[in-house]
Amino acid sequence: MIVAGTGHRPDKLGGYGNANARTSCIFLAHQYLVKIGATEAISGMAQGWDTFFALAALNAGLPLVAAVPFKGQETMWPDAAQDEYQSILKRATSVVYVCKGGYRRWKFLHRNEWMVNRCNRLLAMWDGTGGGTSHCVNYAAARGGIPIDNLWSEFHRP
Repeated sequence: MIVAGTGHRPDKLGGYGNANARTSCIFLAHQYLVKIGATEAISGMAQGWDTFFALAALNAGLPLVAAVPFKGQETMWPDAAQDEYQSILKRATSVVYVCKGGYRRWKFLHRNEWMVNRCNRLLAMWDGTGGGTSHCVNYAAARGGIPIDNLWSEFHRP
């Protein structure tokens, strides 16, 4: 079972550097991947949920496909985030640069579609608002046949 992860950036997950949000996200993703018997994970490698999902997959011993929208997506990130990103890429089973060239907003959406087209299940950390995560979830729903699980309510459980 190949699971792709899509979700929010750190600002919607409690803020940059929020250790509790990070720990909670990694725990929830790891628990989910083990529970459903995932055999491989695909991460879009953005900051926030994508990174946490990738770390959970690696911690679970799963092969990880790093689906990077374009080379250099991380160059404007804080140094610590860039270091973690490079560490994950080194540990990934494969790194796929979905689009050539530098930054263009549409490349993130194309990356989302690439992931959905290759997974059997989609795991989201989504609050229901518009944006890239919404695009990915809606694309998966429109394709049909791909179960979509959203951990947002578990992340915000009192």
